Amino acid sequence: MAKILIVDDDKSIRKTLRDILEFEKYEIDEAADGLECIVKIKQSSFDIIIMDVKMPRMDGMEAIEKIQNISPDTPVVMISGHGNIDTAVEAVKKGAFDFIQKPPDLNRLLITLRNALDKSNLITEKKVLQRKVSHSKVQEIIGESDGIGLIKSTIEKVAPTDARVLVTGQNGTGKELVARWIHQYSKRKDHPIVEVNCAAIPSELIESELFGHEKGSFTSAIKQRLGKFEQAHGGTLFLDEIGDMSMSAQAKVLRALQENKITRVGGEKDLTVDVRVIAATNKDLRAEIAKGNFREDLYHRLAVIIIKVPSLNERTDDIPDLIHHFIAVVCDEYNIAHKKIDSAAVKLLQKVNWTGNIRELRNVVERLIILSGNTITAKDVEMYVHSANKASSLHDLFDQFDDYNSFTKYMKSEFEKYKGELV
Repeated sequence: MAKILIVDDDKSIRKTLRDILEFEKYEIDEAADGLECIVKIKQSSFDIIIMDVKMPRMDGMEAIEKIQNISPDTPVVMISGHGNIDTAVEAVKKGAFDFIQKPPDLNRLLITLRNALDKSNLITEKKVLQRKVSHSKVQEIIGESDGIGLIKSTIEKVAPTDARVLVTGQNGTGKELVARWIHQYSKRKDHPIVEVNCAAIPSELIESELFGHEKGSFTSAIKQRLGKFEQAHGGTLFLDEIGDMSMSAQAKVLRALQENKITRVGGEKDLTVDVRVIAATNKDLRAEIAKGNFREDLYHRLAVIIIKVPSLNERTDDIPDLIHHFIAVVCDEYNIAHKKIDSAAVKLLQKVNWTGNIRELRNVVERLIILSGNTITAKDVEMYVHSANKASSLHDLFDQFDDYNSFTKYMKSEFEKYKGELV
């Protein structure tokens, strides 16, 4: 049964609406003005709020702004006996779901409440789905090396707090996994973790992506959009590749971290957000600060706790565990029996220069599972891994030359040297 709060200083209006809505099987509570409404929603949750615009102590326009901060997902239907188009527009701008004039048309009111309840249910379902997706994506951190042990220990201490964390390390080392573990073991785990890849979003769109925008704020803004800060309200915002964020966006992120407030692009109203920020980068932010590419004040806001994820070449002792983990994962994905791997093959893989880190190792394991027999051997590693690395090295060498002719000229000269050494 949906629960509705009726907010109106006119007792007769409240009674009339209560009688109608209780007949329609809604659970009803009442408040005489905006101030009492705020007290009620702090004490209990409501599916919909019906609120008059003009009331003593705190009117509807003031109250709806406070409701947006306390319970932003609760639809508010504004009613007024003295309303006009300007009043309706202002109410919707402040976050009202709809505006109805007094005395309300019964059919219009019931349809509006049904639509508002549908929206509320969709938001609830979305949050449940986000939690399920967030939980399902959290994988185990594989490895017992000193570097991984330190990361696990740090996560255990940091996760229960709201301290901001900066995760550093090369591409493919598992920075996102560290962020998800921090969220999973925090008090925010039942709320979403929202990821933003700052490097993948054009600089002219990053502010809209982070802070949202109002309808009509720019050419393609055909409707209001919530930004990542609002989507992550109550949860965690993961800013991946923070070192690639534009300076203008950095300034707005700094304000959001300082004041816990944001403003949508094209908007005038400050919105309070409750978000824990975890950032990650493969860049040396100190060097970027020296170059003028990154704000030092933002760096200090983000880097309360710094977690450095070691490269795979720095934790080769973990490679056997990672290989067996990926064999199990990939074989399950392909719905085939788990393959075995020779110890000699594992040792060869420990000697590979893993420039792509964990991501590269997983791809290699998948390649070996597809191309090898029931047991992955050292010969398979030499055939399918070392040959690929040689091809990759040749490709890297080619990239050093301006054109094909200069590359072939270099290769011919090297071949002549090699022939001379043979003679």
